[in-house]
Amino acid sequence: MWFENACVYHIYPLGYCGCEKQNEYKEPINRLAVIENNIGHIKSMGFNTIYFGPVFQSVAHGYDTVDYTTIDNRLGTNEDFARLCRKLHENGIKVVLDGVFNHVGRDFEKFKELRNGNWDYRDWFHVHDGNSCYNDGFYYEGWEGHYELVKLNLYNPAVKEYIKQCITGWVKEFDIDGLRLDVAYCLDLNFLKELRGHCKWLKEDFWLMGETLHGDYNKWMNHEMLDSVTNYECYKGLFSSFNDMNMFEIAHSLNRQFGAENWCLYTGKLLYSFVDNHDVSRIATMLKNKAHIPLIYPLLFTMPGIPGVYYGSEYGIEGDKHHGDDALRAAWDEQAFKNNGLCDLTALIKKLCGLRSGSKALAHGSFKNLQLTNRQYSFRRDADGETVVLLLNIDEAPFDMNIGIAGEFTDILTGEKADLSAPVHMDGYSVKIAVSK
Repeated sequence: MWFENACVYHIYPLGYCGCEKQNEYKEPINRLAVIENNIGHIKSMGFNTIYFGPVFQSVAHGYDTVDYTTIDNRLGTNEDFARLCRKLHENGIKVVLDGVFNHVGRDFEKFKELRNGNWDYRDWFHVHDGNSCYNDGFYYEGWEGHYELVKLNLYNPAVKEYIKQCITGWVKEFDIDGLRLDVAYCLDLNFLKELRGHCKWLKEDFWLMGETLHGDYNKWMNHEMLDSVTNYECYKGLFSSFNDMNMFEIAHSLNRQFGAENWCLYTGKLLYSFVDNHDVSRIATMLKNKAHIPLIYPLLFTMPGIPGVYYGSEYGIEGDKHHGDDALRAAWDEQAFKNNGLCDLTALIKKLCGLRSGSKALAHGSFKNLQLTNRQYSFRRDADGETVVLLLNIDEAPFDMNIGIAGEFTDILTGEKADLSAPVHMDGYSVKIAVSK
């Protein structure tokens, strides 16, 4: 499947395009042109997939959907988005949309009908006797206590059919290649099975990736449900290992998930891996030692999983969750990002994308820890005669690593030959990615 070799660029469109925070439902403005004009930048870094946050008509932040069939007027029209998707495909870039199916906004048409006394749509939601905090005259369930987000009743066949019809429309109108399911951990498992069957019927290679936090990812990611889920376990392990100078944490998670502990129930599982996104602080803010910023991405791209980079982080920009979600969702301003960022990673990411998109070992290879100390870490990936070895020194002091692997290797970051059979000298704050084919 194409997503085995995906390198994902994550865009939160309402932020990227500098949209108003509240939708006043005015005439559409084609702000999607900002993304269209940056296709060259995205392609030049080697990304072959864009995961778009919410793009459909909503009350405010996109996860409070009003209309699943209409592009948010703050972004543009359906025609504008169709043109953007067409140009992305022409440039070899797949399109993945946010599927927000657990809840809708209070302005969602059928909920407005219910509020206006049309009880035909009561079973579309989880409605009970009582009253809401909005004095609707009835009580309804909101997502995790957020009553501006009205929970859909995914046990109702009419609701499920409506969602499937919307997805069919997205494939026909925009030719999308996959979905990221918002709060997949809240979705009914039978609904996920139905959704998979429908999406794979639309496109056999359709990618279904779901948002999960912690727990047994096998529950949602298997042959009957999702292809991938968000790997929040390793997200936490990545920044914690650097901040605590304790590489044992990420090494333990990777070994548990993909190594000797054999957590995988079937081979080829590809979790979605990331160091930041629209919901968490930017990695440049999270890392205490800014010298670690260019070290964490090689680890992200070589560990098992599908790597994703959140827009703007290729320039090392900061964003603190404690200052609210808006701090994480800045409008695109490349010059400001270059001026204010802590580290221009674009050249590094280009090399990493080039390796990841063409490597069988990184797509579906085995995983084995090689050498591990608090401040140094090495592992290998193998598949079809290709070996990729990561060597990482997060300490400021140099270190000689001893992994004892024979063969001819090239460090793809420098182009230099690497002899892994002898001690490998690592400068302080350095990384090598040795590849043998």
